[in-house]
Order: sequence, then C-alpha cells, then structure tokens
Amino acid sequence: MTDRTDSSPHTTMTKRGGGDPASRGRTTIADGVVEKIAGLAARDVVGVHAMGSGFSRTLGAVRDRVPGGGSAKSGASRGVKAEVGEVQTALDLEIVVDYGVPIADVAGAVRENVIAAVERMTGLEVVEVNIAVSDVKLPDEEDEEPESRLQ
Repeated sequence: MTDRTDSSPHTTMTKRGGGDPASRGRTTIADGVVEKIAGLAARDVVGVHAMGSGFSRTLGAVRDRVPGGGSAKSGASRGVKAEVGEVQTALDLEIVVDYGVPIADVAGAVRENVIAAVERMTGLEVVEVNIAVSDVKLPDEEDEEPESRLQ
C-alpha cells in the first residue's frame, strides 16, 4: 500500500474578528436619550396635557424664550427622569392630565406607550415606569406661561 498525499492546494476560510459584526463592541445609551424618547411617547397619549410640575414648566417656558437659553432636551425630556443600566432602564414621569379624563386610564396608556417606544428604539428592557400626576388642567385655566418682557 502506498500513502497518497493530496498535493492540491488546500484553501481554508478564516473568519477574522470572530463572530457577528453587531457583537463587536459596546453600545451605551445616555439617560437623556431615554428621557427624550419617553417624554415624546408620553405626550402622544390623549389626556396628557403637559409634562413636569408647574414650576418646571414655567422655568422651561422662560428658558425657551431666551435666545440660546432653550434646548431640545429641556422640552422633550421635561418631567422625565431615567436610570439607564447596561440592559435595563427605569423611568419616573411627572404628568399633568386634562380634566375629565380617567387618570388611571391615562397613566396606563402612558406606561404602555413609553415602554413600547423605549424598548423598540433602544433595545433596553423597561423594568418600571412610575407616573406621578402633579396637576389637572381645567378647561377654563390658562397655561402657565409667563408673559415675555421682550417684544
């Protein structure tokens, strides 16, 4: 018997970097990003008049009127606080509801909308959404925006 050795060139494909490109490296998401997403999702719910306490809304309105004083973050994330971990997040929201709407229903809808938006956009698991209703907007009540001294 003779030994046969294959003299044909042997081609092997080596995978460089090992694994799926999506798993190479880390993605971190800032608290402010989650806060903006949650704030916008909460505002989309019927019955939510505003976000934040009266004081924070007044302060934000003044800041927004000063050239260079306002920012997208101040409006979009007003009334939202997020704690973001590597794979989970927890949120605290402060809302003002319109008079006449069932508060429990609005809170439930806000919770569902916020969880869906944050989980879809960030991939983080939302472990809790705490909602504090700080005020009720009456139909004849004016919004708490101070008059501008600037013309």
